[in-house]
Amino acid sequence: MGRMLTFSAKSMGFRVGVLDPTSDCPAAQVADWHIVASFDDRKALVKLAEKADVLTYEFENVDVDTLHSIEEEIPVPQGSDLLAITQDRLMEKAFLESNNINIAPYETIVNITDIEEVIDGIGFPCVLKTTRGGYDGKGQHVMRSVADIQGCIPLLKTGTCVLEAWIPFEKEISLMVAANGLGDIRTFPVVENIHRQNILHETLAPAKVSEEVIEEAERIGRVTAKSLNLRGVLGIEMFLDTAGGIYVNELAPRPHNSGHYSIEACNMSQFEAHIRGICNWPLSEVKLLSPAVMVNILGEHLIDSMVQIPEKPNWHFHYYGKAEAKFGRKMGHVTVLTENIEDELKEIEASKIWD
Repeated sequence: MGRMLTFSAKSMGFRVGVLDPTSDCPAAQVADWHIVASFDDRKALVKLAEKADVLTYEFENVDVDTLHSIEEEIPVPQGSDLLAITQDRLMEKAFLESNNINIAPYETIVNITDIEEVIDGIGFPCVLKTTRGGYDGKGQHVMRSVADIQGCIPLLKTGTCVLEAWIPFEKEISLMVAANGLGDIRTFPVVENIHRQNILHETLAPAKVSEEVIEEAERIGRVTAKSLNLRGVLGIEMFLDTAGGIYVNELAPRPHNSGHYSIEACNMSQFEAHIRGICNWPLSEVKLLSPAVMVNILGEHLIDSMVQIPEKPNWHFHYYGKAEAKFGRKMGHVTVLTENIEDELKEIEASKIWD
């Protein structure tokens, strides 16, 4: 994310510095300067602030207290409140409920006894999630019967958890919403997301859903952005059930994997929108220039995807410059503009990259 944000910022004339604990990290490869330090290193953050005019974060694992402590020293347009809400699932759910946004029924869980007391109300299947951390299916345990309850013990040892009812969804959808300090709130197209092993595999833009679903998803985006006093972009993951109901699953206070298609497919990418938003530049209405399919390249797909470069002149290949290709690790993505999404999905399958 930092790498692609840096590309956008530099194309707009900004000089970019990054703070990251890894030498030669993807963002540092394209930035102007790099401070190698942990994300909760206050001295390093102060040093970063002294060299910058605006600070932004592009993932949730930044220490809220440390960030809050420097907000008076340098503008942090996204703010630490947004980070605090989205870092904690209980706070996030309370925020969504306070804005009358539909979410799955849930209970706060501290120990096994709590699960036994509320399971009749939640029902099976259900999923236990840690309140903090966890991504791509990590920090979660799915339960389909009483026999699965004991499997919750490792998660409960990490701290308080959330037990959520399982939504019998028809599709997983998402949208990006962008805002600035000038009153502009813009929504990107509603897209459909297809996961494999809890990792995003493909994003289809636009989602094949009704106009009513699109209108409700956009309304949720605008309400959320306004309530958060959003600056930059925010990703909203949602479940769509068979009756057309929408349940918000998660908020991402930054650019999101499901918005990568926008680099080629929209008149303004999510990364440009983020930079514009945090710098109080105006935001145009977002237009989808072409239907598109985005496919993630994981470590196990890396070599096979590169073999396809000479064969696929219409595919847009993006590689992130990560030092090591690990199984299940996102190493890049491919975006294909197409007039027929179904035909393109068949071509992607025929490539055998993602078998």
